[in-house]
Amino acid sequence: MAAHLSYGRVNLNVLREAVRRELREFLDKCAGSKAIVWDEYLTGPFGLIAQYSLLKEHEVEKMFTLKGSRLPAADVKNIIFFVRPRLELMDIIAENVLSEDRRGPARDFHILFVPRRSLLCEQRLKDLGVLGSFIHREEYSLDLIPFDGDLLSMESEGAFKECYLESDQTSLYHAAKGLMTLQALYGTIPQIFGKGECARQVANMMIRMKREFTGSQNSVFPVFDNLLLLDRNVDLLTPLATQLTYEGLIDEIYGIQNSYVKLPPEKFAPKKQGDGGKDLPTEAKKLQLNSAEELYAEIRDKNFNAVGSVLSKKAKVISAAFEERHNAKTVGEIKQFVSQLPHMQAARGSLANHTSIAELIKDVTTSEDFFDKLTVEQEFMSGIDTDKVNGYIEDCIAQKHSLIKVLRLVCLQSVCNSGLKQKVLDYYKREILQTYGYEHILTLHNLEKAGLLKPQMGGRNNYPTIRKTLRLWMDDVNEQNPTDISYVYSGYAPLSVRLAQLLSRPGWRSIEEVLRILPGPHFEERQPLPTGLQKKRQPGENRITLIFFLGGVTFAEVAALRFLSQLEDGGTEYVIATTKLMNGATWIESLMEKPV
Repeated sequence: MAAHLSYGRVNLNVLREAVRRELREFLDKCAGSKAIVWDEYLTGPFGLIAQYSLLKEHEVEKMFTLKGSRLPAADVKNIIFFVRPRLELMDIIAENVLSEDRRGPARDFHILFVPRRSLLCEQRLKDLGVLGSFIHREEYSLDLIPFDGDLLSMESEGAFKECYLESDQTSLYHAAKGLMTLQALYGTIPQIFGKGECARQVANMMIRMKREFTGSQNSVFPVFDNLLLLDRNVDLLTPLATQLTYEGLIDEIYGIQNSYVKLPPEKFAPKKQGDGGKDLPTEAKKLQLNSAEELYAEIRDKNFNAVGSVLSKKAKVISAAFEERHNAKTVGEIKQFVSQLPHMQAARGSLANHTSIAELIKDVTTSEDFFDKLTVEQEFMSGIDTDKVNGYIEDCIAQKHSLIKVLRLVCLQSVCNSGLKQKVLDYYKREILQTYGYEHILTLHNLEKAGLLKPQMGGRNNYPTIRKTLRLWMDDVNEQNPTDISYVYSGYAPLSVRLAQLLSRPGWRSIEEVLRILPGPHFEERQPLPTGLQKKRQPGENRITLIFFLGGVTFAEVAALRFLSQLEDGGTEYVIATTKLMNGATWIESLMEKPV
């Protein structure tokens, strides 16, 4: 059991156990010793649902990464390929299988497609002459992976690009399948709300899938009250801004992958007396970040400016607890102190790690460039000088700062101005192409198609209306003891989260005008419940809303939703699902065309 998945109102261990059971059943079909050949991208997500110990119990003796040519030697009966349904991976698998056949004693080959089988992939294996070598060809529907007690992700890295640039609905189909799995485990969700084109398509797919399963009534008592489906392109602004929560900044600076972060090792080296700094570790320090760690659960969603005071208070509490040992006189007292020792030592280790991480982040956030960039972002978001060429962006291009940083800022300016005046847009494009190379013309085209960097249509800027109606900019933010979600960006309230907050109360009817300006339809669907399963809420009991971000979500938005869940009189608790956990840099990167 993963304890951190069951602390909320919705026990996500139920989902984790269901996907683990499916994995065990597949492994048991392949009787005898096994080697797994992994599509490297899947190892991170799989690590969140099944550790090596589970695989070992089912006779998995070796694990390899999927690479061209021959597989490493392994004395096993079964070789199982765990792969995403991608044509380029089929070519590598065929190469592996053919070189094994030449090697000698026959092995049993199996292939497990995650999350769906693909006819195109099977056809490619057939064309390469190896399809008949596979005894089991199956799919493993790992659609939604539990990351924390209130957080699920599909970790589908191409979802935004597929949906908005390539009109490919595959990831939307997987999202709908994932939601059907959740409903099978946690009951039918009585009300579905949505905003955006993709949200409408996912809701339609769910309704169609439900119709196809009319034979079996879902008799599970519903856990969720509402589902809110939100398109990422309804709020293109939020991921472009720099996140200012502790977890958000760790992700911005170091990148969090499948709840792990890799950090510079020298900050974590144990300080030995008279060492003179020799023998510093060279391998990155890898830490897992989730609510299983008490201190991290407490500070991850705070504005970074509020983290230091929590860490210093914790340091005093921990050192006072260790001092208690001098007061333990009787055997009983000593025994009690010793029994608390492992917990105290873990707390001390945790504090040391987060103090080091906070110092690393502070080195960045106190730099002049970070301050200048943040100032420009905040000016754009509060509506200052969004319609002319920005001096700081010009300087960044002239000094050849990272292209992703420049694109993020230019896109932010464009979104905060409902598109740029043609001459401003042309100037930026020309400068970027001359400085960074003309191969980036395709990237600029992608950003325009996604609505991130575009000319202003009809000379009208709708952003001020949206900003004022939804109160997206708050001048007086209390970062230490916040009273509003705008603390996660020190002034800017994420549009996506504001929409969720207003849906909860007073309802979207109060913002009809803004909903019409934002892209895509908004809608509401009801799913009838069988008699006897209608939910009766106790007085004072909060509603539970599952909010699904189609196209990605940032840690700052997750923090803002957790803040709303914890409000005394909020009335709603949120469980968050997404196609991908992301930040502005990984998002822009996913839209860049790689030079061939």
